[in-house]
Amino acid sequence: MTEPSDKLPSLASIKRMPMYLRVLKRMSEGTDFASATKVAEELGLEPIVVRKDMELASVIGRPGVGYPIKDLIGGIENLLGWNNLSDAVLVGAGSLGTAILGYPGFANYGMNVVCAFDTDASKVGKTIHNKKVLALSKMAGLVERMHVQMGIITVPKEAAQEIADLMVAAGIRAIWNFTPVKLAVPEQVDVQNEDLAEGLAALSVKLTHKNKR
Repeated sequence: MTEPSDKLPSLASIKRMPMYLRVLKRMSEGTDFASATKVAEELGLEPIVVRKDMELASVIGRPGVGYPIKDLIGGIENLLGWNNLSDAVLVGAGSLGTAILGYPGFANYGMNVVCAFDTDASKVGKTIHNKKVLALSKMAGLVERMHVQMGIITVPKEAAQEIADLMVAAGIRAIWNFTPVKLAVPEQVDVQNEDLAEGLAALSVKLTHKNKR
């Protein structure tokens, strides 16, 4: 292992890390080492890109042999913070929120959604995918008590900024935003936007372009 760098990895590199993990975990069933060239072939990437990304995991490869897979998996998970579970709360127990609550794979990525919050009285008190739905008014107390730092927003766009404000006031420092609203938050709060309409638009344009050929 090498000393980890204090330099923040590029977003492009970070987005490739989960792909590397999937390939490496599959490869680990048959071998102890993996070369950057082999990983690149599996993912359709340039080997030099993979090598530079692997350097971020602080694992040294052996010439002609490759990287020790277990160390590399551990290094990537450490880089992403996926080796330690981070508690999160979700606000908005509608269709999208319910789907997210039901996704079992978040534990593999170091996240544990502890509960959901909503203002709909018909949802409050229910259990969705083993997650309790609580009244929104209880969010601040729970976040403070459990030292939760991550929040997920799956509410209608009209309520997005209000929920973000409540999360920030409660102590949330990272927000996963599934609304099309550009949230205004303090500099110390990180926001990851997942605009489903934006993704659909990009896919539709690609499909239209192909159909015109």
